[in-house]
Amino acid sequence: MEMNQQQKYFTCIGKGHGAPCFPANREDWEKLRREPWLAQMCARIEKGDDELKHRLPVWTPHCAEFANNHRAIADAVRPLNRLMLDFDEKGHTGDILSKLEMRNEKGEMVVAPEVSGMKILLVEESVRRGTHVLVELPEGMTAEQAQELMKEATGFTPDAAVKDVSRCIYMVTEEHTKYVSDKLFSIDHSPLTIEHSSVPVNEAANNGQCSMFNVQWPSEFKGIPYTSIIAEWWHRNGGEPAEGERNVKLHKLAVNLRAICDNKKDVLMQVMPRFGLSDVELRSVVDSACKEPPKGISKMMQGIVDALEMGISSDEIEDAEAVQAETGVKVNVRTLPIGLKESLTGVPVSMHMPVLCGVMPIAAAYADQVQIEYCDGNLQHLGLMSIIRGEQASNKSVVKNAIDVWKRQFDEEDALARKREEEWKERKKGRKANEKAPEDPKVLIRMVPVTVSCSTLLKRFKNANGHCIYSFGEELDTLRKTNGAGSWSSKYDIYRLSFDQGEWGQDYNSDQAESGVVKVAYNWTMLGTNGAMRKCFKSDNIENGLSSRILVAEMPDSSFSKMPKFGRRSAEDEARIQQAVTRLRAFSGLIDTPRLRKAIEEWVEQKRVEAAKDIDRVKDTYRKRAAVIGFRCGVIFHLLSDAKKESKACLDFALMMAEYCLSQQMKAFGEALRNEYVSAQDECQRYGANHSVFDQLAPTFSRDDLRVLKSGTTESGLRNIVMRWKRDGWIVPIDKHHWSKTSQCPIVPASH
Repeated sequence: MEMNQQQKYFTCIGKGHGAPCFPANREDWEKLRREPWLAQMCARIEKGDDELKHRLPVWTPHCAEFANNHRAIADAVRPLNRLMLDFDEKGHTGDILSKLEMRNEKGEMVVAPEVSGMKILLVEESVRRGTHVLVELPEGMTAEQAQELMKEATGFTPDAAVKDVSRCIYMVTEEHTKYVSDKLFSIDHSPLTIEHSSVPVNEAANNGQCSMFNVQWPSEFKGIPYTSIIAEWWHRNGGEPAEGERNVKLHKLAVNLRAICDNKKDVLMQVMPRFGLSDVELRSVVDSACKEPPKGISKMMQGIVDALEMGISSDEIEDAEAVQAETGVKVNVRTLPIGLKESLTGVPVSMHMPVLCGVMPIAAAYADQVQIEYCDGNLQHLGLMSIIRGEQASNKSVVKNAIDVWKRQFDEEDALARKREEEWKERKKGRKANEKAPEDPKVLIRMVPVTVSCSTLLKRFKNANGHCIYSFGEELDTLRKTNGAGSWSSKYDIYRLSFDQGEWGQDYNSDQAESGVVKVAYNWTMLGTNGAMRKCFKSDNIENGLSSRILVAEMPDSSFSKMPKFGRRSAEDEARIQQAVTRLRAFSGLIDTPRLRKAIEEWVEQKRVEAAKDIDRVKDTYRKRAAVIGFRCGVIFHLLSDAKKESKACLDFALMMAEYCLSQQMKAFGEALRNEYVSAQDECQRYGANHSVFDQLAPTFSRDDLRVLKSGTTESGLRNIVMRWKRDGWIVPIDKHHWSKTSQCPIVPASH
């Protein structure tokens, strides 16, 4: 569109270089909804490209004008007596239209009626096939009343959160639009105060323009501000342009930016810095940059986006890629919630996972009044234990430094409790022979040393009143050495029971020893060498269940490597961790996380299929509790996010933790557990997901084909393998010794 034509329809308004303002008339509104690029974006989003959703143009149905075009409740200048009813359930738009009597039995649209006094202005499918119904509210009706009336009329529940005046709605295509009333565009067009405008204010007002229909192009790519991307571009390309190189440098920037601006000149015009260029001059630079067909995002721009998306410096991107290649996970620091993000401040990328795994148990201990429903329908608490392993001088102290900040509230409260307990002991010791002993204050102490005796630990449990106790141990070997065989066995039972708050106790016929039965709520984090962990988890106790309940993290191999560089947390970082602690302590009761349950259920089923294909009993054993651990980590993420629903970042985090937990458990304990399966040892060889036994077989195979791949397996073992596959519906028999694969066999992704 030429500049003079553009000025006829659009006014640049808003911060910086502004955002195109779409006029309040039906013709141009529908013109936008017929744009091919909008249809392409919606189609990609519907197929799962979630990041693209945030780049759709938006409009505000509840307000016609905001001061300085700043979309916020406090800056709402001209709110409208309208309400968008947002139905999240997918695929029910036709049902809702019928319930509202807007569609007859033949499926044809009819005149839209009023619903309980509410005038229907718009019905559309959201970009992911939910339903939007915009209504004009009668005088005196509240948003809550309207939502309840619409629920009664349709049988579907609208999102209760969609009601504030600053709420924006993503623009959809003409195909998504089911009904539009002319009254949608009937707004009092009083003169608007427009800043950064390329058209005079009076001309904008006379054209009947209204900021309710601002097409506000998002100022971010994948949640990263374009300003941050451009700043990093200058950092990598010799700084901002100096005198005489402005046009050359801006042209190069535009060439690289256009791929993340969907090759749209209008978006480039908004996000490009100007350095004194006029609109016409900048348009010339943009036109020149967009002459050649796009070749996709450049390697340098991809590196910038990746680094900013992960919340790390550009210098660390190679380290992050190396960590991902080694461990299979990539921590996106930028999307972490309060507390977790600050825990990684100053931490090298290679140590992100050990620190996160280290703080998870104490974060869960603070949220000890929370109950959660797992995929199997059972209620759980947030029981977590982690071991951070690494050789000597592998910088395990980076985990301790983070936990030291997290445990401050426990330390402060325990200091007062321990003082009371010490005073009681002194009074008890100093009493006369015939004097009655002072009453035990039964204080609550949450932080106990890992070397605590079973008797004292039982006392702490009895005084905990349902709260979770926490321990941090700097040396796993110290724990092993300070526990004899008998007491270590008891501690082992306590740790196992704490995962699901089982009952434990002891009974002594003596006043000197603590007796009783308690619910065990005990989280801990321990640091240790690989040798110490091998001694604690020997073959004779590896299969009793504790190894599968532990979140293991491995410090990076520091052999012959350069000294890592650590940063420092600011006072503000530490304050935010304390805010996170306070937030976790405030939650109680059942926290429902349906999206998280579904994601974890799909993950654990995928791992079942992988294990079944590989005939890998070790993987099948560890996948189950790795899923529980990932789920609980996801709940902590959700609580810290303080969001109504679990976000995509929350789901990604939970799956990342489950994946990492499974791989580390198998790496640390897998061989020992495999050796415990003596009767099935031949059947427990491990294959990669791309080279599973099942996948290597031809569509039709014989017992001999299977025997070649499972050489050394007994006839009984081969029969068991075939029986499992047949039971799962993956194969059908052709004759006694031949089978054919079915279409029911799941396809497992090659990587995660």
